[in-house]
Amino acid sequence: MTSLQAEPRTTLEKRHNSKAAGRFLAGGLLIVGVLMISAVAPAFLLANILLAVRDNVKKADVIVVLGGDGPSRAAWASDLWLKGIAPRVLVSGDGDCYWIRQGMIERGVDEGSITVECQSGTTWENALFSAPILKDMDAHTAVLVTSWYHSRRAKASFAATSANIHWKSVPVERSQPLWKLAFSADGVQLLKEYPKTIWYAVRLLLGVEPTRGAPPEYSREVRT
Repeated sequence: MTSLQAEPRTTLEKRHNSKAAGRFLAGGLLIVGVLMISAVAPAFLLANILLAVRDNVKKADVIVVLGGDGPSRAAWASDLWLKGIAPRVLVSGDGDCYWIRQGMIERGVDEGSITVECQSGTTWENALFSAPILKDMDAHTAVLVTSWYHSRRAKASFAATSANIHWKSVPVERSQPLWKLAFSADGVQLLKEYPKTIWYAVRLLLGVEPTRGAPPEYSREVRT
């Protein structure tokens, strides 16, 4: 067989191998996609049961609003205050604490009723750093405002650091269907909530929660 006769066959073999490799890769990606969907889908479908806590509440001493998803939490906490659920508000969380405070004032909440704690950077610090402030307020009942998928871990943290307070969870509800949520930034946060919730639960059960105390000042910044 001459080289001229062998060359077309070699080219055909290369094309065949390339197509086979492409089909193999596409099949592998399809399998990975199916496995990912089968693992992720239950996380969203069960989130309402596993991650959320909702309580009925009529009156409380204070509304505690956690930073993170500022606009929706500020709006919901404002609605609760305007309904007369509680006369005082504590905003906890570094980053958007003053934004939430200002957003609530713009919605009609009395400026003098809002206290801010702007040092905390985690849910546990939210609870830990808020504890002495709530004690100063002589609070016995509190409403916790956060995102619905964050509510179970948040309530457990506050119940651990302020056990003398009766906590009620009234979270911000989702504003879009689950399938849209899955492709949004909130969907990513929801998936992250599972390992965080498990870690917090294990840590509390083993008694190895952080012991870092609250800072001497409520906020890093001094603002009027």
